[in-house]
Amino acid sequence: MAKTEKLHSNIIGEGHPFVILHGFLGMGDNWKTLGTKFSKKNYEMHLLDQRNHGRSFHSDDFNYELLVEDLKTYCQTHNLKNIVLLGHSMGGKVAMLFAATYPELVSKLMVADISPRYYPVHHELILNGLSSLDFDVLKSRGEADDQLAKYISNLGIRQFLLKNLYWTKSKNLALRINLESLKNNIEEIGEALPMHEQYQGETLFLRGDRSEYIGAQDEALIKNHFPNSTIVTIPKSGHWMHAENPKAFYNEVMKFLG
Repeated sequence: MAKTEKLHSNIIGEGHPFVILHGFLGMGDNWKTLGTKFSKKNYEMHLLDQRNHGRSFHSDDFNYELLVEDLKTYCQTHNLKNIVLLGHSMGGKVAMLFAATYPELVSKLMVADISPRYYPVHHELILNGLSSLDFDVLKSRGEADDQLAKYISNLGIRQFLLKNLYWTKSKNLALRINLESLKNNIEEIGEALPMHEQYQGETLFLRGDRSEYIGAQDEALIKNHFPNSTIVTIPKSGHWMHAENPKAFYNEVMKFLG
Protein backbone atom coordinates (compact mmCIF):
# COMPACT_ATOMS: atom_id res chain seq x y z
CA MET A 1 0.00 0.00 0.00
CA ALA A 2 1.19 3.53 -0.78
CA LYS A 3 2.31 5.76 2.06
CA THR A 4 -0.50 7.55 3.85
CA GLU A 5 -1.12 10.97 2.35
CA LYS A 6 -2.26 13.92 4.45
CA LEU A 7 -5.46 15.83 3.76
CA HIS A 8 -5.32 19.58 3.28
CA SER A 9 -7.43 21.58 5.74
CA ASN A 10 -8.19 25.10 6.86
CA ILE A 11 -8.23 25.31 10.67
CA ILE A 12 -10.13 28.25 12.20
CA GLY A 13 -10.52 29.20 15.86
CA GLU A 14 -9.88 27.36 19.13
CA GLY A 15 -11.93 25.05 21.32
CA HIS A 16 -13.75 21.76 20.83
CA PRO A 17 -12.78 20.09 17.50
CA PHE A 18 -15.49 20.41 14.83
CA VAL A 19 -14.81 18.77 11.44
CA ILE A 20 -16.75 19.61 8.26
CA LEU A 21 -16.70 17.36 5.18
CA HIS A 22 -17.76 18.93 1.85
CA GLY A 23 -19.81 17.27 -0.88
CA PHE A 24 -18.89 15.86 -4.30
CA LEU A 25 -16.86 18.35 -6.40
CA GLY A 26 -16.70 20.73 -3.42
CA MET A 27 -13.94 21.74 -1.02
CA GLY A 28 -13.48 22.91 2.55
CA ASP A 29 -13.51 26.54 1.42
CA ASN A 30 -17.23 26.17 0.56
CA TRP A 31 -17.78 26.19 4.34
CA LYS A 32 -15.51 29.09 5.29
CA THR A 33 -18.27 31.60 6.11
CA LEU A 34 -20.23 29.20 8.34
CA GLY A 35 -17.01 27.70 9.72
CA THR A 36 -15.86 31.14 10.85
CA LYS A 37 -19.23 31.70 12.51
CA PHE A 38 -19.10 28.35 14.34
CA SER A 39 -15.54 29.10 15.49
CA LYS A 40 -16.84 32.08 17.47
CA LYS A 41 -18.76 29.62 19.68
CA ASN A 42 -15.56 28.03 21.04
CA TYR A 43 -15.04 25.47 18.28
CA GLU A 44 -11.79 24.67 16.52
CA MET A 45 -13.06 24.29 12.97
CA HIS A 46 -11.38 21.84 10.58
CA LEU A 47 -12.56 22.46 7.01
CA LEU A 48 -11.16 19.49 5.12
CA ASP A 49 -10.50 18.89 1.43
CA GLN A 50 -11.15 15.18 0.83
CA ARG A 51 -8.92 13.18 -1.52
CA ASN A 52 -9.22 14.14 -5.21
CA HIS A 53 -10.80 17.46 -4.13
CA GLY A 54 -9.50 20.95 -3.37
CA ARG A 55 -5.83 21.05 -2.40
CA SER A 56 -5.69 17.48 -1.13
CA PHE A 57 -3.78 14.66 -2.81
CA HIS A 58 -4.89 12.89 -6.00
CA SER A 59 -5.41 9.15 -6.11
CA ASP A 60 -6.74 6.60 -8.61
CA ASP A 61 -8.50 4.91 -5.68
CA PHE A 62 -11.70 6.45 -4.38
CA ASN A 63 -14.42 4.93 -2.17
CA TYR A 64 -16.07 5.59 1.19
CA GLU A 65 -13.90 3.15 3.13
CA LEU A 66 -10.78 5.02 1.94
CA LEU A 67 -12.30 8.42 2.72
CA VAL A 68 -13.10 7.20 6.24
CA GLU A 69 -9.50 6.03 6.73
CA ASP A 70 -8.24 9.40 5.41
CA LEU A 71 -10.29 11.12 8.13
CA LYS A 72 -9.06 8.67 10.80
CA THR A 73 -5.46 9.47 9.82
CA TYR A 74 -6.27 13.20 9.91
CA CYS A 75 -7.70 12.88 13.45
CA GLN A 76 -4.61 10.97 14.59
CA THR A 77 -2.24 13.50 12.99
CA HIS A 78 -4.02 16.44 14.68
CA ASN A 79 -4.74 14.54 17.91
CA LEU A 80 -8.51 15.10 17.59
CA LYS A 81 -10.87 13.30 19.96
CA ASN A 82 -14.64 13.51 20.58
CA ILE A 83 -15.09 15.51 17.39
CA VAL A 84 -18.28 17.19 16.30
CA LEU A 85 -18.66 15.86 12.73
CA LEU A 86 -20.75 17.46 9.97
CA GLY A 87 -20.86 16.13 6.42
CA HIS A 88 -22.81 17.40 3.41
CA SER A 89 -23.98 15.06 0.62
CA MET A 90 -20.96 12.87 -0.26
CA GLY A 91 -19.32 14.19 2.91
CA GLY A 92 -22.44 13.10 4.80
CA LYS A 93 -21.93 9.53 3.55
CA VAL A 94 -18.32 9.67 4.78
CA ALA A 95 -19.47 11.10 8.14
CA MET A 96 -22.10 8.35 8.61
CA LEU A 97 -19.63 5.53 7.90
CA PHE A 98 -16.90 7.19 10.01
CA ALA A 99 -19.22 7.54 13.03
CA ALA A 100 -20.36 3.92 12.68
CA THR A 101 -16.77 2.67 12.29
CA TYR A 102 -15.10 4.86 14.93
CA PRO A 103 -17.89 5.90 17.35
CA GLU A 104 -15.33 6.54 20.10
CA LEU A 105 -13.94 9.47 18.06
CA VAL A 106 -17.30 11.22 17.52
CA SER A 107 -19.24 13.20 20.13
CA LYS A 108 -22.05 14.40 17.86
CA LEU A 109 -22.90 13.69 14.21
CA MET A 110 -24.67 15.92 11.67
CA VAL A 111 -25.60 14.82 8.16
CA ALA A 112 -26.71 17.45 5.63
CA ASP A 113 -29.16 16.43 2.91
CA ILE A 114 -28.23 12.80 2.30
CA SER A 115 -29.71 9.49 3.45
CA PRO A 116 -27.92 6.17 4.13
CA ARG A 117 -29.60 4.64 1.03
CA TYR A 118 -28.19 4.00 -2.44
CA TYR A 119 -28.48 6.85 -4.99
CA PRO A 120 -28.26 6.21 -8.74
CA VAL A 121 -25.52 8.04 -10.68
CA HIS A 122 -26.84 11.50 -11.59
CA HIS A 123 -23.76 13.67 -12.15
CA GLU A 124 -23.05 12.75 -15.81
CA LEU A 125 -24.00 16.13 -17.24
CA ILE A 126 -21.81 17.99 -14.73
CA LEU A 127 -18.85 15.66 -15.35
CA ASN A 128 -19.29 15.97 -19.12
CA GLY A 129 -19.34 19.76 -18.77
CA LEU A 130 -16.15 19.77 -16.69
CA SER A 131 -14.51 17.36 -19.14
CA SER A 132 -15.30 19.74 -22.01
CA LEU A 133 -13.18 22.53 -20.49
CA ASP A 134 -10.12 22.87 -22.73
CA PHE A 135 -7.63 25.11 -20.95
CA ASP A 136 -5.45 25.42 -24.04
CA VAL A 137 -8.36 27.40 -25.49
CA LEU A 138 -10.13 28.88 -22.44
CA LYS A 139 -8.25 31.86 -21.02
CA SER A 140 -10.66 33.26 -18.41
CA ARG A 141 -13.23 32.17 -15.85
CA GLY A 142 -15.89 33.88 -17.97
CA GLU A 143 -14.99 31.73 -20.98
CA ALA A 144 -15.05 28.62 -18.78
CA ASP A 145 -18.50 29.62 -17.51
CA ASP A 146 -19.75 30.09 -21.09
CA GLN A 147 -18.53 26.59 -21.93
CA LEU A 148 -20.12 25.03 -18.82
CA ALA A 149 -23.40 26.80 -19.63
CA LYS A 150 -23.74 24.52 -22.68
CA TYR A 151 -24.21 21.66 -20.20
CA ILE A 152 -25.53 23.29 -17.01
CA SER A 153 -28.14 26.05 -17.14
CA ASN A 154 -28.20 26.70 -13.37
CA LEU A 155 -25.87 29.63 -12.60
CA GLY A 156 -25.51 28.70 -8.91
CA ILE A 157 -24.28 25.19 -9.77
CA ARG A 158 -21.84 26.62 -12.35
CA GLN A 159 -20.44 29.10 -9.80
CA PHE A 160 -20.01 26.24 -7.32
CA LEU A 161 -18.12 24.18 -9.94
CA LEU A 162 -15.99 27.13 -11.08
CA LYS A 163 -14.53 27.39 -7.56
CA ASN A 164 -12.44 24.38 -8.63
CA LEU A 165 -10.56 26.54 -11.17
CA TYR A 166 -7.16 27.98 -10.31
CA TRP A 167 -4.26 29.66 -12.10
CA THR A 168 -1.13 27.53 -12.51
CA LYS A 169 2.39 28.98 -12.24
CA SER A 170 2.53 28.99 -16.04
CA LYS A 171 -0.52 31.32 -16.03
CA ASN A 172 -2.97 28.71 -17.32
CA LEU A 173 -6.32 27.78 -15.82
CA ALA A 174 -6.64 24.25 -14.41
CA LEU A 175 -8.98 22.18 -12.22
CA ARG A 176 -8.05 21.31 -8.64
CA ILE A 177 -10.20 18.16 -8.63
CA ASN A 178 -8.88 14.87 -9.97
CA LEU A 179 -11.57 14.71 -12.64
CA GLU A 180 -10.32 11.46 -14.22
CA SER A 181 -10.45 9.50 -10.97
CA LEU A 182 -13.85 10.94 -9.97
CA LYS A 183 -15.27 9.95 -13.37
CA ASN A 184 -13.78 6.46 -13.14
CA ASN A 185 -15.18 5.96 -9.63
CA ILE A 186 -18.52 7.75 -10.08
CA GLU A 187 -20.46 4.60 -9.09
CA GLU A 188 -18.94 4.87 -5.59
CA ILE A 189 -20.62 8.22 -4.84
CA GLY A 190 -24.12 6.77 -4.52
CA GLU A 191 -23.16 3.71 -2.47
CA ALA A 192 -25.41 2.91 0.50
CA LEU A 193 -24.23 2.71 4.08
CA PRO A 194 -23.70 -1.05 4.68
CA MET A 195 -26.81 -2.61 6.20
CA HIS A 196 -25.19 -3.66 9.50
CA GLU A 197 -23.61 -0.27 10.28
CA GLN A 198 -25.06 1.67 13.22
CA TYR A 199 -24.15 4.72 15.28
CA GLN A 200 -25.81 5.09 18.70
CA GLY A 201 -24.70 8.67 19.40
CA GLU A 202 -26.69 11.87 19.02
CA THR A 203 -27.30 12.54 15.34
CA LEU A 204 -28.99 15.35 13.42
CA PHE A 205 -30.13 15.00 9.80
CA LEU A 206 -30.79 18.29 8.01
CA ARG A 207 -32.74 18.42 4.76
CA GLY A 208 -33.78 21.20 2.40
CA ASP A 209 -37.52 21.63 1.92
CA ARG A 210 -36.97 21.89 -1.86
CA SER A 211 -34.58 18.93 -2.02
CA GLU A 212 -35.50 15.33 -2.81
CA TYR A 213 -32.41 13.75 -1.24
CA ILE A 214 -34.16 12.88 2.04
CA GLY A 215 -37.81 11.92 1.62
CA ALA A 216 -40.47 10.37 3.89
CA GLN A 217 -39.34 6.95 2.60
CA ASP A 218 -35.89 7.53 4.14
CA GLU A 219 -37.03 8.18 7.70
CA ALA A 220 -37.31 4.53 8.84
CA LEU A 221 -33.92 3.69 7.29
CA ILE A 222 -32.30 6.64 9.05
CA LYS A 223 -33.75 5.50 12.41
CA ASN A 224 -32.54 1.97 11.74
CA HIS A 225 -28.90 3.08 11.28
CA PHE A 226 -29.07 6.04 13.69
CA PRO A 227 -31.53 5.21 16.50
CA ASN A 228 -30.70 8.42 18.40
CA SER A 229 -31.39 10.75 15.46
CA THR A 230 -33.74 13.59 14.59
CA ILE A 231 -34.53 15.06 11.17
CA VAL A 232 -34.94 18.81 10.72
CA THR A 233 -36.12 20.57 7.55
CA ILE A 234 -34.46 23.84 6.53
CA PRO A 235 -37.01 26.15 4.81
CA LYS A 236 -36.47 27.96 1.50
CA SER A 237 -33.57 25.72 0.51
CA GLY A 238 -32.57 22.87 -1.76
CA HIS A 239 -29.58 20.54 -1.62
CA TRP A 240 -27.10 23.35 -0.81
CA MET A 241 -29.11 24.62 2.15
CA HIS A 242 -26.01 25.90 4.02
CA ALA A 243 -25.53 28.34 1.11
CA GLU A 244 -29.21 28.96 0.34
CA ASN A 245 -30.44 29.55 3.90
CA PRO A 246 -27.29 29.82 6.06
CA LYS A 247 -29.08 31.56 8.95
CA ALA A 248 -31.62 28.77 9.48
CA PHE A 249 -28.92 26.14 8.94
CA TYR A 250 -26.63 27.77 11.52
CA ASN A 251 -29.46 28.11 14.05
CA GLU A 252 -30.45 24.42 13.78
CA VAL A 253 -26.83 23.28 14.16
CA MET A 254 -26.31 25.47 17.24
CA LYS A 255 -29.58 24.28 18.77
CA PHE A 256 -28.45 20.66 18.29
CA LEU A 257 -25.01 21.36 19.76
CA GLY A 258 -26.66 22.98 22.77
